[in-house]
Amino acid sequence: MTHTPSPRALPYTVWWLTLCQALLVSGNIVLITITPLIGQQIAPSDGLATLPVAIQMLGLTAAALPAGWLTARFGRRRTFVIGNLTGMAGIGLCALSVTAHHFVGFNAGTFLIGTSIGTGMLYRFAAVDAAPLPQRDRALSMVMAGGVLAAFFGPWLAVHTQGVSETPFLGSLAGLAGLYLVALLIIARVPLINPVKPGSLRQGRSWRVLLGQPVLASAIVAGLLGYSLMTLIMTATPLAMTHASMNIEHVANVIRWHVLAMFAPSFITGRLIQQCGHTTMILLGSLLLALALLCAWWAPASWAFYTGLILLGLGWNFTFVTASAWLTTTYRPEEAPRVQALNDCLVFGGSTLASLLAGPLSAELGWQWLNMGVLPVCVILILVVARTAWQQRTRSDQAPLDTGPH
Repeated sequence: MTHTPSPRALPYTVWWLTLCQALLVSGNIVLITITPLIGQQIAPSDGLATLPVAIQMLGLTAAALPAGWLTARFGRRRTFVIGNLTGMAGIGLCALSVTAHHFVGFNAGTFLIGTSIGTGMLYRFAAVDAAPLPQRDRALSMVMAGGVLAAFFGPWLAVHTQGVSETPFLGSLAGLAGLYLVALLIIARVPLINPVKPGSLRQGRSWRVLLGQPVLASAIVAGLLGYSLMTLIMTATPLAMTHASMNIEHVANVIRWHVLAMFAPSFITGRLIQQCGHTTMILLGSLLLALALLCAWWAPASWAFYTGLILLGLGWNFTFVTASAWLTTTYRPEEAPRVQALNDCLVFGGSTLASLLAGPLSAELGWQWLNMGVLPVCVILILVVARTAWQQRTRSDQAPLDTGPH
């Protein structure tokens, strides 16, 4: 898999990582589709049916900091291999638990798969390492575009594999294992560049200095708020649509268009970042998120759900993808594993909390007031990013290591 691309083309490593991202998101869609249904069958009570989904999210969050340590200690390739093998072990445990109707074991399996997904979320930063400096924003954005393929392939795989085995959903788990195996084979051969020499003792600047940078703090906050808000509303949408007497086909179509809106812009987001700048793109994403929330006033009209969820996906893309690219401009190479791990731990921790709160808040407030209640999050996001943009303009004497790409 060693190739020499033209100077203006993205390195082939980026395209292989895009495929790995597509496999990762496809597997996540399969898992989210079948996990609550399996939970209904083997959970001791209906109230615990969605617990495995929350456990998976906890695994994703828990993997962030260890994945950063593994990257610094062993390098990108070994970290991704460990992540994929852990995911396959989790799938195997889930399969055994489904066969034995063992709910605790199934939750343990989804936790392991979650840690694998959390490790795989570093694919976007591996693409940044592999790309030349002028193409880093585009490389990160292109890896995220792998989710477009997943939006079509993931649901198809979930539907067409669930009845393959006599044991319900065992075929879906086998298909999920196949995705992880393909990703493992790719990672084993694709050339990857480490942000720091594995085992290096160089640690870089202290956390106090790193987090004292306005850009780094703002990038983390933008990713955290944008991702958490999207997760909260997306998770609550099926509940709101069902409460409005809409059938499962309507719900599935709305979620499908939402996922496409999340990932399809990534084909051009990198170029837009280069042309407009990080702060402008995040501010635009914040406005789109606010418009998505305002659409709730017209619910339960079908078009309001479609429009709102599409705007929600676009807003997520412009905030999260851009925030990830912005983050890469704030640290030295030896600081990359620590900063990336902290960022993902906070972002996915917020998303996990949002997914847990979606049900209770939706039941307590209702769809419209839930959306209005989180509208101030968009205002906070706009103020944080606008303040940092102003600081960047007024601090022309800021040190290059604090602002320039690394």
